[in-house]
Amino acid sequence: MARAMAFDAKRRGEKGFTLVELMVVLVIVGLAAAAVVLAMPAPGGSLETEAERFAARAKAARDQAIVEARPAGLAIGPGGYEVSRRVGGQWRVIAHYDWIAGTRAAAAGTFAGRTRFDATGTADPLNVTLHRGDRQVAVAIGNDGTVRVGR
Repeated sequence: MARAMAFDAKRRGEKGFTLVELMVVLVIVGLAAAAVVLAMPAPGGSLETEAERFAARAKAARDQAIVEARPAGLAIGPGGYEVSRRVGGQWRVIAHYDWIAGTRAAAAGTFAGRTRFDATGTADPLNVTLHRGDRQVAVAIGNDGTVRVGR
């Protein structure tokens, strides 16, 4: 009995961690690091974010066509898209936007990759599908000028 008490007294004076305690801490740190890596967004943003950005710019082009009572155009290309305005009887590009690296666009509509918003907001229908890796997101521009993002 006295020997056991002496051993306990000696053990209480020691400082440090056991191997099991260190292993538990390492597992917790590893799980936290894995959660952070999995929660990080894709470089340049997600494909859904790119589709939302494109849709917002298409809506802005439609709204500006209505406000200015002047047609606006939207042209889709392999590297990006352009917004143009009808000025002095000619179409002039007012903005060019590049797709985020790795994004491809496929367009289908009456005028193959182009749409035009008139002064009332109506448009030539256009369906754009954005692809990146194995993911895809569709953006549809209807006859009435509505712009919808679908999955």
